[in-house]
Amino acid sequence: MPAEPVAPPAVTPDDAGGRTARRVVTVLALAAMLPALYLPGFVHDYFDLKIYMRAMDWWAAGHPLYDYVQPDRVQGALYFTYPPFAALLLRPFALLPLGVTIAAFTVLTVAGVVVTTRWLVTPVLRRHGLPRVFGLTVAVLLVLAVESTRETITFGQINMLLVVLILADLLFAVPQGRRWAGVGVGLAAALKLFPGIFVLYLLAARRWRAAAVAAATATAATLLAAAVAPNDSWRFWTHELWATDRVGRTDYTGNQSLFGLLSRITAPEEPSRLPWLVLALLVAGYGLWRAARAARAGDALAGLTLTGLVGGLISPITWTHHLYWFIPAVVVLVDAALDADRSTAAGTRRRRGLLALAVGTGVVIVYGVVTFQDWGAGPARTDDPVDFVTRNAYVLLSLLLLAVLPVRRRTATVVERTDLANGGVRR
Repeated sequence: MPAEPVAPPAVTPDDAGGRTARRVVTVLALAAMLPALYLPGFVHDYFDLKIYMRAMDWWAAGHPLYDYVQPDRVQGALYFTYPPFAALLLRPFALLPLGVTIAAFTVLTVAGVVVTTRWLVTPVLRRHGLPRVFGLTVAVLLVLAVESTRETITFGQINMLLVVLILADLLFAVPQGRRWAGVGVGLAAALKLFPGIFVLYLLAARRWRAAAVAAATATAATLLAAAVAPNDSWRFWTHELWATDRVGRTDYTGNQSLFGLLSRITAPEEPSRLPWLVLALLVAGYGLWRAARAARAGDALAGLTLTGLVGGLISPITWTHHLYWFIPAVVVLVDAALDADRSTAAGTRRRRGLLALAVGTGVVIVYGVVTFQDWGAGPARTDDPVDFVTRNAYVLLSLLLLAVLPVRRRTATVVERTDLANGGVRR
């Protein structure tokens, strides 16, 4: 006779209480870690946000927007470098007291972290039967601990607004074939040039309608800004966009792009443009090819993550606060590790390798490359292998993830499609 199935052991109140206590301790330990990570960044004193507000005051006084400049110890001179549409968005904040503006940006960034982390993590917790409230709380605390988030908050950057627009588009609107698919990417590209890489991703993934909507949205927003500020718009698109001396020193360690890596090799001279262009084209071609394969396989998260990594690598300037894309990469790695077949030796090795890469990535992006090091105010060439790895940690990690980030074929179930329609959480 077949053996009777063995019932799982009952969970006693003592077991449940001990598990709850361990979860509370974990959450408190992670929360207690945040002040130590944020303390070095508070010296930024919302530096970028203050530049935005001063530039808006300068503009409101009748001066040309892109004439605004202020000295800086590291970069030499800093200008307002965003497109005119971003200036339209920022200008109302200049009417508020600076403290209110800082508080608003901080609250909005934290809210963006919570919302986007919920979108990324909840499907993973659901599929693998993990505790949702505890898992989401831990994930939010870990995202707040990452250097890119810390730099976004302490500099007063707008990056989380862009991330919200991009993820809402590429995780929900595009996979569901919504009529407004592409609007989020288009608005993000009009606010800052970096998100334009996601329009190329839509084209590579053969999402023709979404790509057209994104391009049309970016164009409409740009034309709106041109109607409000024609002279500043003409100057930006015909001159300032191409003036590389306005964006800061390319060799500074905070620039974690391929061009930054090359600049640190040749400092104080700038590297030749030809090797960089060849390298950037190769990386863009390979990365977008992998991203398009992920999109066609139904793995939207891997596709947009690979695209974000490509954008960070090929942009001439990629500051550390731009590199949000390591966060969804960790989610992809953990999800793939949990999916690995543990009944075979190969599956067990794969699971361990993916978890090791996820943990290693997490350690690197939490410690960061600029938070705890003073790289000095002048150009400094990378002279030894340790220095090369340390100063280019995000570049090298991006290249590694571009090559090994797993892509899985996904077919959404009825329940999963319903959950997506409800914002990623089962009602």
